[in-house]
Amino acid sequence: ERLTPSELVKSTLRQDIAYFDKVGAGEVATRIQTDTHLVQQAMSEKIPLTVSFISAFITGFALGYARQWRLALAMSSMLPCLAITGALIDIFIAKYTQLSLQYIADGANLAEEVISTVRTAQAFGTQNILSGLYDIHVSKSLAVELKTAMWLGGGMGAFFFFMYAAYGLAFHFGTTLILQGHADSGQVINVFMAILIGSISLVMLPPELQAFSHGCSAAAKLYYTIDRVPDIDSANPGGLKPETVQGEITLDGVHFSYPSRPTVRVTKGLDITFRAGKTAALVGASGSGKSTVIQLVERFYDPTQGVVKLDGVNVKELNLKWLRSQIGLVSQEPTLFATTIKQNVAHGLINTKFEHALEEEKFALIKEACVKANADGFISKLPNGYDTMVGERGFLLSGGQKQRVAIARAIVSDPRILLLDEATSALDTQSEGVVQDALDKASAGRTTITIAHRLSTIKDADVIYVMGDGLVLEHGTHNELLAREGPYSHLVSAQKLRETREAEALEGDSESDGEGNDIEAKVREEIPLARRNTGRSLASEIVERRRLAAPRPDEEKDLNLPSLFKTMVSLMPGLGKNYVIGAIFACMGGLVYPAMGVVYAKGVEGLSYRGVELRKAGDRNALWFFIISILAGFAEGFQNYYFASAGAQLTARLRSLSFKAIIRQDIQFFDKDENSTGALTANLSENPQKVNGLAGITLATIVQALATVIAGLTLGLVFVWKIALISLACTPLLLSTGYIRLQVVVMKDQANKKAHEESAQLACEAAGSIRTVASLTRERDCLDTYSRSLEAPLRQSNRTAIWSNGLYAFSQSITLFVISLIFWYGSRLVAGEKATTFQFFVGLMSATFGVVHASTMFSFAPDISSAKRAGSDIIRLLRSVPEIDAESEDGKKLSPKEVQGHLTLKDVHFRYPTRTDVKVLRDLSLEVQPGTYVALVGASGCGKSTVIQLLERFYDPLAGEILLDGHNVSDLHIQEYRKHLALVSQEPTLYAGTVRFNIQLGATKPESEVTQEELEAACRDANILDFIKSLPDGFNTEVGGKGSQLSGGQKQRIAIARALLRNPKVLLLDEATSALDSQSEKVVQAALDQAAKGRTTIAIAHRLSTIQNADRIYFLKEGRVSEYGTHDQLIAKKGDYYEYVQLQALSKNE
Repeated sequence: ERLTPSELVKSTLRQDIAYFDKVGAGEVATRIQTDTHLVQQAMSEKIPLTVSFISAFITGFALGYARQWRLALAMSSMLPCLAITGALIDIFIAKYTQLSLQYIADGANLAEEVISTVRTAQAFGTQNILSGLYDIHVSKSLAVELKTAMWLGGGMGAFFFFMYAAYGLAFHFGTTLILQGHADSGQVINVFMAILIGSISLVMLPPELQAFSHGCSAAAKLYYTIDRVPDIDSANPGGLKPETVQGEITLDGVHFSYPSRPTVRVTKGLDITFRAGKTAALVGASGSGKSTVIQLVERFYDPTQGVVKLDGVNVKELNLKWLRSQIGLVSQEPTLFATTIKQNVAHGLINTKFEHALEEEKFALIKEACVKANADGFISKLPNGYDTMVGERGFLLSGGQKQRVAIARAIVSDPRILLLDEATSALDTQSEGVVQDALDKASAGRTTITIAHRLSTIKDADVIYVMGDGLVLEHGTHNELLAREGPYSHLVSAQKLRETREAEALEGDSESDGEGNDIEAKVREEIPLARRNTGRSLASEIVERRRLAAPRPDEEKDLNLPSLFKTMVSLMPGLGKNYVIGAIFACMGGLVYPAMGVVYAKGVEGLSYRGVELRKAGDRNALWFFIISILAGFAEGFQNYYFASAGAQLTARLRSLSFKAIIRQDIQFFDKDENSTGALTANLSENPQKVNGLAGITLATIVQALATVIAGLTLGLVFVWKIALISLACTPLLLSTGYIRLQVVVMKDQANKKAHEESAQLACEAAGSIRTVASLTRERDCLDTYSRSLEAPLRQSNRTAIWSNGLYAFSQSITLFVISLIFWYGSRLVAGEKATTFQFFVGLMSATFGVVHASTMFSFAPDISSAKRAGSDIIRLLRSVPEIDAESEDGKKLSPKEVQGHLTLKDVHFRYPTRTDVKVLRDLSLEVQPGTYVALVGASGCGKSTVIQLLERFYDPLAGEILLDGHNVSDLHIQEYRKHLALVSQEPTLYAGTVRFNIQLGATKPESEVTQEELEAACRDANILDFIKSLPDGFNTEVGGKGSQLSGGQKQRIAIARALLRNPKVLLLDEATSALDSQSEKVVQAALDQAAKGRTTIAIAHRLSTIQNADRIYFLKEGRVSEYGTHDQLIAKKGDYYEYVQLQALSKNE
């Protein structure tokens, strides 16, 4: 019960943040989906089958001891050898399986990072590099699995050698006992038959033993999480829950280092008091410790020295969920969950007095919070309003829209403490002003700690703390700090927004040339007539026709098993040879049983001899059994080795190809609900493992069983056809029963597929957003949601189990019935002298072996079903060719000399494929001349970021054209086209690895050719070089999963360095400096201005001061160009842009 997925999710969400700094979301998803599947596989049908096989073995020996203990004791002499061999197999398989699972989990972490940030991977063309990294994890896992195969093959070979050698010993010693008068032939036959039939069960054990080993290894990993009691335990019900909260927060002598970087001291004896009901601001350079203060107050971490107090009480003494429920948190990078807007805001009510309020009362609170956060306006315009799904991580909303929903979530419960970590950084000017007013009002009467790089938003704070190097450098009010002319004064000077120049511009320029009056018409006039009315390119039309004509991948039917297996084996040249060799040895192992039946029949016949003839016959048959034991040992050893190694290689190949196929897909593939990060990551780990459940030693056992059935029936027909006909007549019934059972399980798996993907996404989403989950105290809510997602599959499984197990029991009953019938009919043939004793025993043994193996083949129905579904999913993925194919070699390649950077959008219409009812761009036309700096300005949701995505060819327009130097971008070679572009996004993306690795991802040439000088030049221009050199390991410093070990500003500057290293013809900046502090922003903005010279630059910015020197500014409104011109021209026009500048000027001067 403790190893159920729900229990693991519960234990995982209980862990502290330090745990997740080491264990990524991908590993969590793998643990929950793949590892629990391995445990369940070992604990479900494998247990009764194993118990059945072992009990048959024990019963055989028990009957042997009951009939003739001396002979049974002699045969038992091999048991220590069998036990030692089995123990060694188990020890080494368990050891190597744990290693393999860890490598798979490491690969899953990388996969989760890449899939969740696939836009960055595709923009920089890093798919091959990232695939190579993933392949390293896969290769490590494969190397361990091949060692497992070697031990399994050698161990099983020895195991079966000892087992069959015991039969030779039985005939030799049995003959001796008869000659000595201690036994008669009947007893010897009884003992031999009892132990033989019992031992046949052991033949079926290898797949079950492997499943147990995998399950035990997986369980060890799971128990580490389940039994781990974190230092900061959200599940601990203990701790104080004061009835009243004043809200005074004190940090007293706080020293802190992140657990993953213990040598780097973030705070060094920090002393701060945040007075109750007052607003305090933290300012300072990136990495100075501001966000760390927020995390210590939220108790994501505990100080290594010193205390954090709330109203004079050490926060360690307070109930953790109670503490967090008193706090509203808005982070720099807002995290929303894949549900409705209403539900996302409602998450802020969890663990408060409103949690169980009536739905009407809850909705009133939600709407009020959204109005305050200036979110109600855009929400009300959506087709489904507050019931609109926001998509994974809120990708269906713009950055500003996400931030406003996050603010509404933070204030909906009216918390006593408000923590704002760059809460308005993603908002446009208009929204920022309104939301900042709302936050100022919300701050009244409550303790508010705000972090802001835009000093204009915090100058009215009651106290401002200036941080640097983990200490408070100075504190006071805005005016007090300015008067001191210290660090704060320098920060303010660095952030001067050219107020004088803008004020002059606001007064108006009466001699404006009026450019921008007839916007769309003038843009069209500037665009060359050639191809103006052609609409989509020929390539776009061909792609569209192909898309409409081709069947959707998810609509393709599953392949049948032979076709599926053939297709998968063909994916890896040379693998078929391993399977052929393995199959030859499996057939050899299958032929051992009929051969043993002949030898056994001869042995029984020999037991009727007397004296010397009996001795000779006994020794001769013992020798034959010894020869068979050698052949069986070789056959079993090599069949298990070849099939296990081939299965491991196929699994590794499928993992590698699946990852490549996933990141090859276009962006609309990832926009679909069924292709969420969690589902894709879990399937990437789970599906190849399920294929291996059939393609490995399970397949060896099935091939061997099939060979035994065919050889047994053939031998029976040759020696005594009347008995063989009984077996032959009953075989179709056995096979049909097994086939029906297989189909029942297949239907169950198909029915549960979507639910399992949904549950995987929920688990991955919770783990990947653990800070947000913890701050909202959503652990129980996440667990309940996850558990509900498993209810339907559980009900379906319970219904299926009744039918499946009933059919299996029926097949076993038929097996015993057939053996009984053969005994009865065979004895009548012998009594009537229509068959000899030798013929009877040949027929009996052949039929027994054949029927037992035939009934056993379909005991693997669950493995076959899982493998069939997983394999079909993989093949569908591999065959899926995206409309915008990053691997396509089609299209014209433009050399760097040919690319000038002249960009044109003509009559572009666009809707996102997952939201076809929302028009994003409507007949948009704009032009960017080569080497010019163009800015896109407008409210959140107006289409600015969509333009960037269309330029990167993440999507193609529904109508209209996008041209680069007169070439339709859909007609260009996509990889070469993207090499001419560099993207810096609003939310910076880094991968687990070193600083050097993350920056080198921007290079358009091989990593080995990037010089240290080029690397440092890019970092110097991005104002990050000094920081990197200050780190203990410099460029070789690990940044953590998704850059978790760096501050937001540090991550953004590394992302800018990555873009500058690319030396692109076109630079795309989507709020590139939004995460930077004032000082860094000034330097980086200067670097970007310098980098923009000589290349085409398109920038999106809410801070208009960063783009007022642009050569042309386009103001977008509702998916169209509202007006365009230079800053001065647009100010003179006094239109939408003028209002924006005025709003920002007011926000600065208030």
